[in-house]
Amino acid sequence: MRQLLCGKIASGKRAANTEYLCTRPARIVCCFTFITSGTYMSRFGYVAIIGKPNAGKSTLLNALLGEQLSIVTSKPETTRRSVVGIFTNETMQAVFLDTPGVVPRPKFELHRQMIGFIHQAVQEADVILVIVDITESMRTLMDVLTEQLRNDIRDSGKPCILVVNKMDVLDDKTIALPKILELMKTGLFKENVAISAKYNKFVEELVRVIDANLPEGEFAYDPEQLSTQPEIFFVAEYVREQCFELFREEIPYSTEVRVTKFEERTKGKYFIQAEVVVDRTAQRAIVIGSKGASLKELGSRARARIEEHLGVGVFLELHVRVKSDWRDSERDLREFGYEGYGDVLGADGPDMD
Repeated sequence: MRQLLCGKIASGKRAANTEYLCTRPARIVCCFTFITSGTYMSRFGYVAIIGKPNAGKSTLLNALLGEQLSIVTSKPETTRRSVVGIFTNETMQAVFLDTPGVVPRPKFELHRQMIGFIHQAVQEADVILVIVDITESMRTLMDVLTEQLRNDIRDSGKPCILVVNKMDVLDDKTIALPKILELMKTGLFKENVAISAKYNKFVEELVRVIDANLPEGEFAYDPEQLSTQPEIFFVAEYVREQCFELFREEIPYSTEVRVTKFEERTKGKYFIQAEVVVDRTAQRAIVIGSKGASLKELGSRARARIEEHLGVGVFLELHVRVKSDWRDSERDLREFGYEGYGDVLGADGPDMD
């Protein structure tokens, strides 16, 4: 059994292959059968997490996994690609698909690609979670249920769960009830669960509901595996996360990150080289900053986040490159990996070696 802790082998030896997938700390997870009044089979399936930007999709995924896998910032539209996280307990294994936020009125080809991830997630999933920020107005809450999404959910015939998030913000919890009832009247949802993803409140109840709705089946992935995506994907995401944290206005939304070199070394720090791609020459100057100060700060923050994830020291080298109008270029988007779930999940399926 491969025992990696986010790129670092549990024995202390380092991984020699950048294609190694992200896994959780070594632990024992047993898949077994209960014999009571009948036989209880293990459950396995895919779960799509869908919602508007800043509804708490990525925070929920991290709470479920107990790991800061998916990037989270205070700015909307932080998640652009689907992030795959694998949750395993004694009786079930769920592959969560953290999708980009629903954009009712797409402005760029990038937005249309993001919407494509959402629709494809509905098709791939066995269970659909629609997460809402209960502090928003009723009209804003209904924006997540675009006509296309409603049709996709109805056509799929799959169980759809309403996840009512940010209950911790409400002093009077009863305020949520009329909104929940109105959402349930749409007929899309089988049931609802109120949670606080930020403080991990009632997430266990959500797990129970998911378990009850997943199909029976054997685990498809090693119980220690945390994601189907390689470490290089998360390295790029963590650099982009710091772009969102450091810069304001249009710059975070005009920025993409591409890892150009990832060298794992048996001795010393890993060497990682990445390009920060921006839309305009003026943006490049801002990202670099006076005498390179902003780029240095970006690199320092990103390096700390990457080292925490990989569990090894990292030498991070960043370059800033201009690609005009990349958000509207299908060719550039393909280069940056906006390919859809077929590539995210892997053409060869689960690796049980």
